[in-house]
Amino acid sequence: MPELSVLLQGSPLRTDVGIVGFCSVVLIEGEKRILVDVGHVGRRTALENALKARGLTPEDIDITIMSHAHWDHSQNYDLFQHAPMLVHPLERKYAHKPHRNDWATPAWSGALIEFQPKIEEVEEGHIVEPGVTLMHTPGHSPGSLSVMVETPQGLSIISGDVLHYSAVALTRKNPLVFWNEKEATQSIDRIVEQADIIYPGHDRAFHVVKGEIEYLEETKMTVAGLDPEDPNITFDFAPRPIWVMPGIEDQTLERLG
Repeated sequence: MPELSVLLQGSPLRTDVGIVGFCSVVLIEGEKRILVDVGHVGRRTALENALKARGLTPEDIDITIMSHAHWDHSQNYDLFQHAPMLVHPLERKYAHKPHRNDWATPAWSGALIEFQPKIEEVEEGHIVEPGVTLMHTPGHSPGSLSVMVETPQGLSIISGDVLHYSAVALTRKNPLVFWNEKEATQSIDRIVEQADIIYPGHDRAFHVVKGEIEYLEETKMTVAGLDPEDPNITFDFAPRPIWVMPGIEDQTLERLG
C-alpha cells in the first residue's frame, strides 16, 4: 500500500497585515513518489530541506498533483519540471481567466501552470497508481482536486483547501469561497463521509471521533523576530469568519469558455 508523509505541515496561522499561507505538502510513496502541492516561494528552502532529510531531491519526485492553482499552493512547481503535473481542466482554464475579485488567483497563475513542460489534465476517478485516486471537489475553486489514498490506517484524503483546517469538518462550511458555496459544502460532505484520516490544506492531519477532532501529529513551528513582551502583539483565537467572494454569481462554466 502507498505510504503518506507530511513534508511541510500546513498551518492556519494568519495575521491582520498579510496572509502567511503555509499549506500542507504531502508525499505519497508507493510504486512512484507523488507530491501533492508544493507551497509558495517563501517555503522553497523548507521544502528542499524536507526532501533532503528523507534522502531525496526534487528529481526523485515522479509526479506532482496540483490540488488547486492558488498562489500559496503552487509557486514551487518549477522545482519539478521533469515530472508530470496533474491538474483538473477547469482549474487550468480558470487560472487563465480568474475573476477580478479573486485575490488568490493572480493574473499570472495561468502562466505559472503553462511554465510546466509536462501537464496532464485529469478528471474525477483518475487512478494515479493503485491505491491513489483523484476526486473532483469543486467549490473553493472550480477544479479543486482531492487525493484518496488507501493506507493500512484506512482511507486517507488529502483535501487541499476543500477543508482548510479541522474545524471545517464539523461546520461543513468552507471559510473562503471563490467559486460556488453550494458545491463547496457538497465537496466537504463528500470527503468527511468517506475519509478515515484527512490531510487538510492548512492544518495537521486529523480524524473525527464521536464528533470531536483528534489530531495525529503535534504542531511543529518556531516563530522568530517578534518580542513576546511587546504589548502591541496580540493573539486572536476567534474562528475565521466565512468569506464568499464578491461577484461570485459571475462564476459560471460559460464564463470560462
